[in-house]
Amino acid sequence: MNTFFDHLGRRFAQAAARRGVTMDAPVLGPAEAEELLDLARVAAHTQERRFAPLATYLAGMTAERIRAAGGDGAPGEVAALIREVREDLEREAGTESGRTPARDFPD
Repeated sequence: MNTFFDHLGRRFAQAAARRGVTMDAPVLGPAEAEELLDLARVAAHTQERRFAPLATYLAGMTAERIRAAGGDGAPGEVAALIREVREDLEREAGTESGRTPARDFPD
């Protein structure tokens, strides 16, 4: 998706290995990134700005728990799950979707 995030994923995997955990480097796809950014925007504008990174972290934890429980953790399904929750938050806050056209995530 983006070299920064590819490198960051490898760093997380390396840090886990230093703690005795072998894992694949996490990968962030464009659809998931788009939805996470939108979720962060909604959290920042409907709650507190500082909640934005925590909201995206919670979304990531949810996606991984779905995978661990044997659910469909495919990138498109994860993006759809995040979108569903974000849209619910927007409705509850009475805000219209401020979604912008697709972002470009160059390598």
